[in-house]
Amino acid sequence: MRRPNGLAREAVRFKPASFAGTFLALFMSALIVAACGILLETSLRASVPAERYAKAPVVAAADQYEYVVTGSGEDQEREATPLPDTARLDAGLAAEAAKAPGAASAVPDFTFPVRVAHEGELRLPGDLLTAHGWGSHTFTGTALTAGSAPRRGEVVLDAGTARAAEAAVGDTVVLRTAAGQQAFRIAGVARAGTADTARSAGPLAWFADSQAPVLAGHPGKADAIAVLARNGTDAHALAAAVRKALAGSGAQVHVGDDRGAVEDPGLGHAKETLFGIGGSFGAIAAIVAVFTAAGTVALSVSQRAREFALLRAVGATPRQVRRAVASESLLIAPLAGVLGCLPGIGLAHWWFGQLQDRGAVPRAVDLHVSALPLLAAVGIGLLTALGAGWAAGRRPARIKPGQALAEASVERLRPGLVRTMLGIGALVGGGVLTGVSASSSGDDAAGAALGVVMLFMLAVALLGPLVARLCAGLFGLPLRGAGPTAQLAAANSRTNARRLASAITPIVLAMAFASTLVFMHTSETRAADKQLRAGVTADHVVTDPAGLPVDAAARAARAPGVEAAVGLLNTQVLVPIGSGEFKSLQGAVTQGVSGSGAELAKVQDLDVREGSLSGLGESRIAIDKTLANSADVGVGDRLPLYLPDGTEARPEVIAVYGRGLGLATVTMDRESLAGHVTSGFDSTLLVRGGSEKSLTALGEVTDASGYATGKSLDAKLGAWMNNTMAAVLGGFAAIAAVNTLVMTVLDRRRELSALRLVGSTRRQVLTMLGWESLLVSTAGVVIGSAIAAATLIPMMRGMTGEAPYAPPLLYGLFAAVGVGLTLLAVTLPARAALRRRP
Repeated sequence: MRRPNGLAREAVRFKPASFAGTFLALFMSALIVAACGILLETSLRASVPAERYAKAPVVAAADQYEYVVTGSGEDQEREATPLPDTARLDAGLAAEAAKAPGAASAVPDFTFPVRVAHEGELRLPGDLLTAHGWGSHTFTGTALTAGSAPRRGEVVLDAGTARAAEAAVGDTVVLRTAAGQQAFRIAGVARAGTADTARSAGPLAWFADSQAPVLAGHPGKADAIAVLARNGTDAHALAAAVRKALAGSGAQVHVGDDRGAVEDPGLGHAKETLFGIGGSFGAIAAIVAVFTAAGTVALSVSQRAREFALLRAVGATPRQVRRAVASESLLIAPLAGVLGCLPGIGLAHWWFGQLQDRGAVPRAVDLHVSALPLLAAVGIGLLTALGAGWAAGRRPARIKPGQALAEASVERLRPGLVRTMLGIGALVGGGVLTGVSASSSGDDAAGAALGVVMLFMLAVALLGPLVARLCAGLFGLPLRGAGPTAQLAAANSRTNARRLASAITPIVLAMAFASTLVFMHTSETRAADKQLRAGVTADHVVTDPAGLPVDAAARAARAPGVEAAVGLLNTQVLVPIGSGEFKSLQGAVTQGVSGSGAELAKVQDLDVREGSLSGLGESRIAIDKTLANSADVGVGDRLPLYLPDGTEARPEVIAVYGRGLGLATVTMDRESLAGHVTSGFDSTLLVRGGSEKSLTALGEVTDASGYATGKSLDAKLGAWMNNTMAAVLGGFAAIAAVNTLVMTVLDRRRELSALRLVGSTRRQVLTMLGWESLLVSTAGVVIGSAIAAATLIPMMRGMTGEAPYAPPLLYGLFAAVGVGLTLLAVTLPARAALRRRP
């Protein structure tokens, strides 16, 4: 008798169709695991090279993360969340850093936006300028070509801007800053250094270091402190000295590539996004991939139960049968894994490039491709194949040869006890989590919903034969009156429940995940749009991509016929939610209101449920009901939060409202936010009364409906990410479904030939298979839709207070694709099989 590895080679050689499906499943599994693993590794290793601070060997800056500490002792963990805006440090620390041994000088650095006032005598080519303190020229390479360094009330322009505006030293330009509108004398013209132009493609301006923090809206604060070294001083030695000099100030000292993270605050959010895709979504994708590949391997082994029974009958020991199955896995899995990694690298590159195109990842960040995620993808596929093959081959290897032949001829009616108990446990767990999701709100509801879909999918897989028999009985009823071929299809489905289960499961998987991910976004978008349209009651909405003038609300209020004008400064704050091991920081969209609560009520209807907006002001805020539930606070309580730059605050909640999804989760007075954001310009101005003509000088004017339409048409990263993840998971599951169906049909060639021998025509056999395809696809679509509904209904109730919204045409497309793929996957290989003479 051949050795087990010889048996495996012969099996692959003479029955390649039985192993092609396994190879494809493992190939796709490696592809998706490799792609997500590459993005996960990139999130952990992402960095950007220093450009602005390239000539400053040491940079001191505030910590750009806020932390939540859970556990204690050795089990203590710190979860870092990037701040919504730049955290700044005391500009006076530059003097302390300059005293460090080896330091030649220390320069406080400032970067902030400045707008051009059209009322000025001099017109510049752009409305928005990027401004810095003049002291930064010592490390950026910027140099004067005319005039002198700026003093208070003066500005230096870059040569290109000055030339385009035909400006000269001594001219006056009117600029709008966070401190208001002011006329500045042009003290000089400078040639911008490469470090200054690297991060800004637009016009540049420089102000005196003593005035820059006031114009930026952060008096006494600097974005960072650049420390220059004396000749011969090592950067790491200087960093240690600066760290000692600034001890206790909270400043962090950076050298090397760490300096790039200081000048590019988007890196922290990019790493979080990549980690979410590669880690959180990658874990789900890996589970689904392993789950599907294992099912395909198990199907391949179970289809050869008769061969294993014959091996047992001619004297093969159980150990030899198990080794033969393991050898087959070792022959197929490594090659499938290695080949799957190649398109996996391509998928990671495409995904990463799309994120960069959408601004979620800085252009300076590179994709990291190493052997680790590729080895993990190959290893996971190999372990999956070995584990699934062992589990599927355990029974034919263990039972007596005569019994093995009998079981190979007739399908077992009852699944194993352990499998059934685990399936029931998963079903009960999914039901419990559904209740938890229904009683939760916000992110808690979304988190619980993920467990719902995973547990229900696991239940369908474990209870597959029972589910398939139930579906065959239920969906087969209409077929009994549809003619002989339909009756035969129904009988086949009832008799071969295991085969039916292996075909239904991947269709359920594709339908459930695609529907959950896509319809979660459509539901949230629809609810937000409804709240936005109902919430904006202003007659006119003024916007400007560069930001509105600081005095826009005051100027609008003076226009004829205007009853109320309220400016909105949009940003985010971080709010601690949960407790104990489940404590975390949640980002909350925030609007800073320039007027009083009474004025806000004239232009915006927040749907106040508790309290009143009349007390809105310093240390008094209003919040959305979902945030109130998540943070467990109400009217009269104090809500601990972190302002955009990380400053801690504990304002009092004076009102709870219901339209936070469409408008803002937190509403507070503008003055409480203005000093904690990089740009102090309002993004939106809401006006009641007046005319459109009187407001056109402030920005683009539209009505409430036009504003809502524009907001709903904005390209949103979250929507693209959800749709992409749905395409990746749904596409993988769809390929798995096709693969499984093709394997099943090819395994039935003997059965199809027998039907031809007893008098069935080719058309009758194909019609029977068509009815079976319809039954399988209908069962898969219905069960997948039910799982998606069980996931989405409680989640959307908790997040939006409404039922989920599935666009009929989109849902119909999903169902049509499921039915169409099933029909093609069954019909095409069946036609090929039926070409042979029976």
